[in-house]
Amino acid sequence: MKFNLANAKQWSRMGPRAMFGQFMLEIAQKNKDLMILSADLGRSSGLARFKSEFPDQYLSVGISEQNLIGVAAGLANEGHKVFVTSFAPFLSMRASEQIRMNLGYMKHGVNLVALGSGLSMGFLGNSHYGLEDVAIMRTIPNMNVTCPADCAELGKVLNDYAFNHRGPSYIRLTGIPGSDFLYENDYQYNFGKNKNLFIEKIKKKYDYNVGLINVSTIKPFDKNLKKMIKRYKKILVIEEHTSIGGLCSIISEIIARNNINIDFSKISLSDKFGPTGKYDFLLKYHRLDETSITNKILKLLKKK
Repeated sequence: MKFNLANAKQWSRMGPRAMFGQFMLEIAQKNKDLMILSADLGRSSGLARFKSEFPDQYLSVGISEQNLIGVAAGLANEGHKVFVTSFAPFLSMRASEQIRMNLGYMKHGVNLVALGSGLSMGFLGNSHYGLEDVAIMRTIPNMNVTCPADCAELGKVLNDYAFNHRGPSYIRLTGIPGSDFLYENDYQYNFGKNKNLFIEKIKKKYDYNVGLINVSTIKPFDKNLKKMIKRYKKILVIEEHTSIGGLCSIISEIIARNNINIDFSKISLSDKFGPTGKYDFLLKYHRLDETSITNKILKLLKKK
């Protein structure tokens, strides 16, 4: 799909799950080896139209995530380009043993698309929140972990995985229909590389120069991130994930390993189960909304 501002806005309104289905429709027209597998979540994955137009390239195994991974590994072994969809905790936890052995150990190139990562499942509650998935998936050898920042980046990530052999991969979908988008202009996506951006709103309103590093590739980790971190005096890590084992832990490891002298802060979820509610309420509760993040940044900038 063509990248422009109008499309970026439209994709944002549709949300990551719907856009996953739309992007895969386009990919299927170019890649006849593509197979998409679902654990009885075709409609929830935005794949209703895909199922109708490409019935021979779609398969639902029912609510059976462990079996889902086994079938996917077999199809990948036969030369198919396989994408799998289910909710984040059901993939990363319920099927973690199968992912570890059939994908990580055997190196089958199955792409796991984790629906509803973070807090985006709202009223479905803690059983459906994907808050520990990065911590689990990054420990599996040979596993790629990617978290697209918005729907536009999701399209680039899916195309990269669909037409390149990256090995087993976990693609983390966060946000809901209507969530803000990051990229207004087209850009070159490079696997394994993170983008260094600039926060215009804070510059215009408060006259502070604040950099933004979009860490969309969690694993393999961009080796240039160490150089990026060293450019700053203060760093704030923001993630929609538990503070244990995710991006906060990764950045802490880099700082400690390289003895980097920097003022380190974070906004992430505490190591406890939280409330259930609308997505906007949950972001505000966990200080992940725009106002809370801005206030945290300003407080850090004013701190001597």
